[in-house]
Parts: sequence; C-alpha cells; structure tokens
Amino acid sequence: MYDKPITFDKFVRWMGYGLLILAIIILVNYLGSVLLPFAAAWLLAYLLYPMVKFVQYKLHVPGRVLSIVVTLIVVIAILTGIAWLIIPPMIEQFERLSELVTAYIQTTAKIDSIPDAISQWTQEHRRDLETYMRSENFTEGIKDALPQMFSVVGKTASILISIAASLITLLYMFFILMDYEYLTENWIKIFPKKSRPFWNVLAKDAERELSNYIRGQGLVAFIMGVLFCIGFTIIDFPMAIGLGILIGILDLVPYLHTFALIPTALLALLKAADTGQNFWIVFAMAVAVFAVVQVIIDLIVTPYVMGKAMRLNPAILLLSLSVWGALLGFIGLIIALPATTLLIAYYQRYITRENEEIITESEKSSE
Repeated sequence: MYDKPITFDKFVRWMGYGLLILAIIILVNYLGSVLLPFAAAWLLAYLLYPMVKFVQYKLHVPGRVLSIVVTLIVVIAILTGIAWLIIPPMIEQFERLSELVTAYIQTTAKIDSIPDAISQWTQEHRRDLETYMRSENFTEGIKDALPQMFSVVGKTASILISIAASLITLLYMFFILMDYEYLTENWIKIFPKKSRPFWNVLAKDAERELSNYIRGQGLVAFIMGVLFCIGFTIIDFPMAIGLGILIGILDLVPYLHTFALIPTALLALLKAADTGQNFWIVFAMAVAVFAVVQVIIDLIVTPYVMGKAMRLNPAILLLSLSVWGALLGFIGLIIALPATTLLIAYYQRYITRENEEIITESEKSSE
C-alpha cells in the first residue's frame, strides 16, 4: 500500500499532527459552549442558503439583506403554520383531559368544588398543620427544599442564557448568509498551500455526504409522519394527524420521535376517560402503532432511502447504526450514517487510493 518507508522524520511529523489534533479537540471541548451557537448558525445558513439564493436571483428581490429577511419571514410563517396545526389542538385535548379528571374526582369523592374542599380540610386540620410546622421534620424539609429552589432558579437562568444563545445564533447566521459565497470559497486559505488539496477534497466529500444525509433523513421523517398519521387514524386515536406530523418533525433528528410517547400516553388516557375504554388497551394499541412503524422504518425505509441517498449497502447501514450506537449511545445513532460515509470516502481516497485521479485533478486545479 505504501511505496516509501516510514522514516524517523515522518514519524515525528505524524506525532506532531496527532498532538495538534488532540490539542484542537481539547480546545473545542473547552470552548464548546461558545462554539456551539456558531456551528448551529453555519448549519442553518447551509440549509437556508439555497432558498436565499432562489429569492434573490429567481424572484429578483433586490439585495442580499432583503432576500435573507424575506426567506426568514417565509420560514417563520411555515413553522408558525405547523405549530398552529399541532399546539392548539393538543392544548384543547389536555384541557379536556383536565376537565375529565376534575369531574372524576368530584364524582368519586362527592366534592362539588376542589378549592372549597381544600379550604375545608385545612380548617379541620389546622392544629395538626401548626404542630407539624413547628416540628423538626418541617424544618429539615425546608432545608432540603431550599437547594431544590436554587436549582430551579439556576435552570431558569440557563433557559435565559439559551434564549440569548439562540439570538446570537440568528445573528451569526445572518452575517454568514451575507457573505456565504466568499466564506465558502476562501476558508481553505487558513491552511498551508501544500495541505489545501487534501482539505479541499475532504470538505467536498463532507458537504456531499451532509447534503445526501439531510435529503435522505428528511424523506425518512416524511414517510414516518405519514405512516403514523395512517396508523393513528386506523385505531381512531385522538389528534391522529397532528400527532403524526409532530412525530415526523421530531424524526428529523433520528430516534428523537420516541419522546412523543409522553403526549401519546396522555392522549390515550384522555380517550379512555372520554369513551370508557380500558386505558391499557388504548395505550397498547398506540404502542403497537409505534412498534409497527418503527419496524417498517428500520428494516425497509431507512436502509432503502438512506442506502440510495448515501450509496451504502443496507447491511452496512444497519451495522453502522449498531456500532456507533454502542460506542456513543444516542449521539452515535444521530451521527452514524454521515460519519460512516465520510470515513469510507476518506479510506477510499487516501488509503486504498481508489480515487487517485480525482485527487490529482484537484491538486492541479488548486495550483
């Protein structure tokens, strides 16, 4: 495979490169909270750039700034429409569930008003409550609860920081879109001229695989949403279309749709309370829909769609999901397909040299 022997100088250079990569990884890990908004902004800019380009050059909207603003307005309008389709019906269902629970409590306990019942119970047990509040158990309970209160305050502060980071991300994205062509064409100049062909080809591979992955995963998420809409409609589940759309959107990040089991359980409880059916039967039917759709997606849709989009054999796809999932857990499932295709592309270009002619042409063009 290698024509030249490994000399001491080459070994030292490789060690230097390895230490440099390790230092970069440590630095990126240390500055992760700062770099994350910038990385998210790059991803958003990458996704929105084709639309911005279409608005500016095809619709003849004057100026890049106005094109970005128009694009953001359209995207926000679409997201608002999707949210309006999902959130209000879900709030209405939960309000209906609250009404049914209240009615059940009133019927079972023969209570006309829950606040009046609480007030009456407090009056009847006032001496016991006063005795408990003077006891050591109450004091210890307060001491234990205070750290939890400060924890809630800390979480609130982290939410505010996240909102600020989101605004910074949007600001980054705006400026990246302003000079997108210049940045994508000249980023290679941060590397020495000798190593530019390598990074140029590797970046093109990464961009191609990322584009294929986004298109493929988008199609998989769309198919999953349609299948869930059909499945929930068949079992006459509450909010079948809205819940199916929500699951499809969540699946844009692989396996994130499993969190939809929480509202599914609540909606199953609502249907059981509203119709008098057994809750466990209703919930089991919903879980069966999840299981059937997941099997179809994992064994048929994902191997076919992602295999065709990323030019990988379905068996390799399933193996990569298993390996990356075992190594990195949930994060591994997310990065499994793009990381596997990128590693295979690197191996073919620089290890087995199957694409030697492509590298040579890239080197000539860079010179």
